[in-house]
Amino acid sequence: MLRALTSALRLPRLWSPLRTRSCVSHRPTGDPEIQVRALTGRDQGITEILMNRPSARNALGNVLVSELLEALAQLREDQQVRVLLFRSGVKGVFCAGADLKEREQMSEAEVEIFVQRLRGLMNEIAFPAPTIAAMDGFALGGGLELALACDLRVAASSAVMGLIETTRGLLPGAGGTQRLPRCLGVALAKELIFTGRRLSGAQAHALGLVNHAVSQNEEGNAAYYRARELAQEILPQAPIAVRLGKVAIDRGMEVDIESGMAIEGLCYAQNIPTQDRLEGMAAFREKRPPRFVGK
Repeated sequence: MLRALTSALRLPRLWSPLRTRSCVSHRPTGDPEIQVRALTGRDQGITEILMNRPSARNALGNVLVSELLEALAQLREDQQVRVLLFRSGVKGVFCAGADLKEREQMSEAEVEIFVQRLRGLMNEIAFPAPTIAAMDGFALGGGLELALACDLRVAASSAVMGLIETTRGLLPGAGGTQRLPRCLGVALAKELIFTGRRLSGAQAHALGLVNHAVSQNEEGNAAYYRARELAQEILPQAPIAVRLGKVAIDRGMEVDIESGMAIEGLCYAQNIPTQDRLEGMAAFREKRPPRFVGK
């Protein structure tokens, strides 16, 4: 078992950093629905994925899903990405969920394939670096499932979110039935899914569904700026230790405590030979801020 865990917990090899880009290969005409931007200056290390499909309120259609998958695949091995932030370029909405108009045109077999792709997308959001969803507006159905797949969530107090699939004759099919109970507990998750209830950002914060709720500003991007502040708190920390901490938490939560302690031990062992651990010890000894480089 320990050998299998050791193999599974290996860090990805270093790749060259990804430049600012748009994902366009799956879209024959028109503007891309996903834009990727690596921030600079004091925000260096934060990469944003911007959803920009205003005509459908960022609904998860074939093109948007394909572009998200492409962006995540290219970012996954980029060690320059210390925090990945999901945000919207459409005012008043984070993601309105699955594109039901597009789905109406699909056969039953095509629907099954598409929902499997959605599940795959949410699994890909389980990214090596910390992920944050900045929810400045509606996050319904698949939109909330996307946010649940992130490590951290920040919402405007006025944002509206919920797994509303039962109100459309459906059930959450992109991880919502699994991630919401892990976030809120079984009974509360059942209540929210059975009723299809919508929550404000403030209500979601009170329940623990989002980490922070902030008052919306005139530009409609208050959650985004709070999410960036949160990302800035992560940036100075040792990136390998942060990534391994994420692995230990995520994998440890799925097993018994004894197995979880074994996973933690494997992660800790991987961190011991890093330059950053030695730098952290030296900085503590010399009473100065550490300078972590991700090695």
